[in-house]
Amino acid sequence: MAEPLVPGWFVLSVVAAFGLVFGSFLNVVIHRLPREESLLRPRSHCPSCGALIRWFDNVPVLSFLLLAGHCRACRARIAWRYPAVELASAGLAVGVVARFGLTPRGAESLVLVMLLLPLAVIDLEHHLLPDVLTLPGIALGLAGSLTAGIAPLRDAVIGALVGAALPYVVLVVYRWVRGIEGMGLGDVKLLAMIGAFLGWRGVLLSLGIGATVGALVGIGLIVAGRGRRDTELPFGTFLALGALPVLFGGDALMRMLDWTRP
Repeated sequence: MAEPLVPGWFVLSVVAAFGLVFGSFLNVVIHRLPREESLLRPRSHCPSCGALIRWFDNVPVLSFLLLAGHCRACRARIAWRYPAVELASAGLAVGVVARFGLTPRGAESLVLVMLLLPLAVIDLEHHLLPDVLTLPGIALGLAGSLTAGIAPLRDAVIGALVGAALPYVVLVVYRWVRGIEGMGLGDVKLLAMIGAFLGWRGVLLSLGIGATVGALVGIGLIVAGRGRRDTELPFGTFLALGALPVLFGGDALMRMLDWTRP
């Protein structure tokens, strides 16, 4: 068999580099969106002293290591979240291309993971799921279904509707029974987005996995004495995590459940 013109390792290396650079941008999104700041201006700067970050101090992961995790100007500590997001972005990008290739499904999957990553981190840090990410995400998921993406159009539309309806009903019932919010409308929009990408089967699996992980974390916090039954958890983070195994292994999960598409 003839060797491919472009070796697979080279493609994945380029994808990894793209993931690192895009992860650096996602850090800007994660920091600025909850604060309602512009993503473009001002230039990247230290949150502690305001000093502009020069290009050689803004190289993903490497600059963090060379600076020993501190600002060059004021020596304030740089959060580990910055290299972690960059590495996660690179890992997810490589995983998508290795799993789905340079195909329409791969492109749509890449869009999905690059939306889930900042949403998961923002919800973890701020208990917030910005509409500016989830609402366009719904539209992108539905548009991707027209290009032989992850789910066919019918499944994507039903998935978006099911993803929005289920948590909304839970939200209304919980508020009626307990008199308090059980989850926010951000979770409703996030599940609608996941459904638009993964279809109705995928969103139900994502919800099941995310709810299970969330319950286990909640129980763990209670047992460790660090939480109570009414402790607010970042449910959106768990939903985003739940969508990843469905994206990468959803077909196998559905076969295990005898839940394959007709």
